Amino acid sequence: MAGCPWASLTLTPAQQVMDLGHHASRRFFNWLYWSINVGAVGYSITVGCVGLAFFIFLFATPIFITKPPTGSQVSSMLKLAFQSCCPHLRHRHSVRDPQGAQLLPDQRSPHPGPSPQEDIANFQVLVKILPVMVTLVPWMVYFQMQSTYVLQGLHLRIPNIFPDLPADSSIALGAQGSGYKIPEAWLLLANVVVVLILVPMKDHLLDPLLLRHKLLPSALQKMALGMFFGFASVLWQVGLEMERLQYIHRNLSQQIGKDVYYAAPLSIWWQIPQYLLIGISEIFASIPGLEFAEAPRSMQSAIMGIFFCLSGVGSLLGSSLVALLSLPRGWLYCPKDSGNINNCRMDLYFFLLASIQAATALLFIWIAGRYETVAQSPASQSCPSRDRG
Repeated sequence: MAGCPWASLTLTPAQQVMDLGHHASRRFFNWLYWSINVGAVGYSITVGCVGLAFFIFLFATPIFITKPPTGSQVSSMLKLAFQSCCPHLRHRHSVRDPQGAQLLPDQRSPHPGPSPQEDIANFQVLVKILPVMVTLVPWMVYFQMQSTYVLQGLHLRIPNIFPDLPADSSIALGAQGSGYKIPEAWLLLANVVVVLILVPMKDHLLDPLLLRHKLLPSALQKMALGMFFGFASVLWQVGLEMERLQYIHRNLSQQIGKDVYYAAPLSIWWQIPQYLLIGISEIFASIPGLEFAEAPRSMQSAIMGIFFCLSGVGSLLGSSLVALLSLPRGWLYCPKDSGNINNCRMDLYFFLLASIQAATALLFIWIAGRYETVAQSPASQSCPSRDRG
């Protein structure tokens, strides 16, 4: 349920700076994503940020720029899509109701809203945008951080925080009074740290430099670059897993909580590059994904909702792929111990993931190139549009 209002929570603050131009919106989404990652550092920071944001929102509400409701653009788009896909049903309805069939969406509604011509123009823009956004569905690399990245790290040698304890001991450290291993999930902070460091550098140094030389890439070009870094992250993971499997007969046991994992003698620090690469991928893919809202303002909330929906579908597809490969004869099938990946071929799964990512990136580049070509054409730029809320 926490993700339901996310589209509105993202777009409402963005409306405060939209009138200042595209570069102001770009900087807003940079710092929005930076703020989200600040909250990921710890629970106490998250609670403090949420409380501060609540009071700021509460007291600043009277001065917020708000747009009056103009009806549901989603229903209008669905009606136009239905009329385009099923013209015979529209003809049958026109026989029963000849006056109502000639009316486009929002003509029947007494509420102020877009004109019929604007509804058609918005629908045409939506048709152009959807293929670009659908290519983001197979982008499942980001969701590996909380699943397979962590599982791989549990089967690597996790060092002790206290150096006086033997680092390569196979004794269950949970039974020692002063022994404590670095939690594997801490490596997720490498992703957060790279975002917290690089976003200000990108906003204050890189973007102004590229803008000064007229080399600043478009949002779609940044997203393609982000996909490349995501692909590089999975490639590193493939190489590390292939190297880890070379040590499956020389494993050392390490206890984490109540579970014992048979880990390779490779240090877990070898996972840091893949977390750093996925953090760079976020900067170039996720932030421009929020920024990419080429639709008129009346549709931007819907487009934002579609973006988050397709991201969720990508996460679901990733989980489904793992479940499918965990069936008998699958690469991830481990009947003796489901938590032990030493008898699985997770390297083949990572290689498949890298192949999907590469194919998705190529498809995205092709579709995005066609979209930008159409968007920059004189016919597209002369379409009627009105600045609506």
